Amino acid sequence: MKVALLGNPNSGKSSLFNQLTGLRQKIGNFPGVTVDKKIGFCKIKSDVEVEIIDFPGTYSIYPGSLDEQVVLEVLANPNSPDYPDLAVVVVDATNLKRNMLLFEQVSDLNIPCILALNMLDSALDLGIEVNSIKMASLLGVPVVEINAREGIGLEGLKLAIFKQLEKREYHHNVSILDEEYSLLADKVKEEYDIKNSYLALQYLSQSQKLAFLGFEKQKELQQLAKANSFDPDRFQSNDTIKRYADIGGTLAEAVRTTGVKKETITEKIDRVLLHTVWGYVIFIGVLFLLFQAVFALASYPQDWIDAGIGELTGWLGSLLPESKLTDLLLDGVIAGVGGVLIFIPQIAFLFILISILEESGYMSRVVVLMDRLIRRFGMSGRSVVPLISGMACAVPAIMSARTIGNWKDRLITIMVTPLMSCAARLPIYTIIIALVVPEQKVLGVFGLQGLLLMGLYLLGFFSALISGWLMKLILKSKERSYFVMELPTYKRPRWSQVFYTVYEKVKTFVFEAGRVILAISIVLWVLSSYGPGEDFNKAEEIVSTQFSALDDVQLENEIASYKLENSYAGHFGRFIEPVIKPLGYDWKIGIALITSFAAREVFVGTMSTIYSIGSSADDERTIKARLKKEMNPETGKARFDIATSASLLVFYVFAMMCMSTLAVVYRETKGWKWPMIQLGYMTALAYLAAFVTYQLLK
Repeated sequence: MKVALLGNPNSGKSSLFNQLTGLRQKIGNFPGVTVDKKIGFCKIKSDVEVEIIDFPGTYSIYPGSLDEQVVLEVLANPNSPDYPDLAVVVVDATNLKRNMLLFEQVSDLNIPCILALNMLDSALDLGIEVNSIKMASLLGVPVVEINAREGIGLEGLKLAIFKQLEKREYHHNVSILDEEYSLLADKVKEEYDIKNSYLALQYLSQSQKLAFLGFEKQKELQQLAKANSFDPDRFQSNDTIKRYADIGGTLAEAVRTTGVKKETITEKIDRVLLHTVWGYVIFIGVLFLLFQAVFALASYPQDWIDAGIGELTGWLGSLLPESKLTDLLLDGVIAGVGGVLIFIPQIAFLFILISILEESGYMSRVVVLMDRLIRRFGMSGRSVVPLISGMACAVPAIMSARTIGNWKDRLITIMVTPLMSCAARLPIYTIIIALVVPEQKVLGVFGLQGLLLMGLYLLGFFSALISGWLMKLILKSKERSYFVMELPTYKRPRWSQVFYTVYEKVKTFVFEAGRVILAISIVLWVLSSYGPGEDFNKAEEIVSTQFSALDDVQLENEIASYKLENSYAGHFGRFIEPVIKPLGYDWKIGIALITSFAAREVFVGTMSTIYSIGSSADDERTIKARLKKEMNPETGKARFDIATSASLLVFYVFAMMCMSTLAVVYRETKGWKWPMIQLGYMTALAYLAAFVTYQLLK
């Protein structure tokens, strides 16, 4: 049996989903669309299990965005694989009148319902007392009091779900059908084999949003509406007005307001955090502390992991016999994957801090605050969510842009979101910063490395704004955008939720990226360990003749470097080197640039693999040590000097993230036109910016 969780945004629906399903969750897409659904399983009795579907938040069944539209498409289609046997409508008790609209509409679609009253504690603080027993009597449906955040009332809700699934009763039909609407509804019911009059009128008023009907049926319904002078907008407004009148009558009997409303702590804090000046100052300060903490807190565990990988490689090297298989294990697998594991502490601390900001309610304020800033750059406040999400990963960030109803705003947001530095870029930033920026303090307090890291993220953000402004001038649209957002109250972070989120993110980072990195590391090892022609096969003989005066260790290093240069990977690197040389890169860096298009994390793994193969067993084993020792043969100086390192950092700020990002842009825009434009402008921007940076600093 399927149980739908429905509710307004920020009503506590997703918190309830997490409480009911625990760790038994998975993410998927609704059939035919790219909107995410969360699915989990919950035992409502010892021998009874139900499937819980967490639907996107929506204010009514009259959608204003793509994710809201999917709610309508499922609820209006009894043949949908996600059509629920029961709907649990979660409502915010502090704003019942607005939240109840969705409940009444869903109930009148003849879907058995349960009303879950959430945030009653906050309602009491505002002087609002809700009589749930009276409300259940008036509505004719079970009304359950819950605290989704704390997990209070879950057993009562499970019992109500069990009983309601047994009864399958329909209640509380609001009469909105005058004679004109009734006759039309009967025609649609007869033609499309529908039993519910309210659903029939939704077919008539929203046919263009019901893709499952097909083009022919949509056209027939539009012609029927036109022939009968049926105005969809007038019907929807009449429906909403009548429902609010009915809701007002229900709440007048079931809700009591006590005392004078006092200013809440949330309102007092918001006067500062949403201030037109201090709001931005505080936000910049929060970002500043966040990036300082990422470097400061992660440095010790990162060094331990780095040293541990070096020790493991050395120990296995002394234990295992010399063979191609041993080389593959040490120089391919461990070097590649180890080059990414070292960054788990920084990824973890970044997500811990971001999760705390989200859990506390501050991130919602950032969205509202930034609406004032980015609106003039061709986007709206709704664009802030994808942009901020882009700091984690561009793929879900781009998918979250479907909440933007305005086509132009949505497209601009999709096109500029990859400029926000994602977590996959963090390993590249941190390893290069650590190579060239000393661990010194500015003003005796602030770490120079953290300041530079913050600067890279801000560079990506302001580049996104400028790109959005330019696209705003190019794309023409008469449609005006608007931004409405429900602000949650401030709350203490739920540490269990914070650490669960971090666990999931780190697990995804390690296993999703790890699979790609492992595969590419093995392929790279093969391409770097074998080569065409006599130059590779007779490397020892050629090098020994040229460098006869060298000792054994130096000679071994020269042979390894010569073999790498003449391997298949070396030939490919030499082929692309003329293109990237003006940026300060050699053929080894070029190979890493190409492989990192699969996933940004692969850059560090590739560099680790390349330099492992090109060095002797006696060289230092850690990735930092290998990169520091790499020399530029033309200048005799370090390969990763200030100019080359700055060029690489700037290149990765602007370069297209990965193949997965292109794939999701293709899916969201339904064609290759915009992904190719995006790849072209970002690649050109990255190349030009890196070229200018290197030429100025070299």
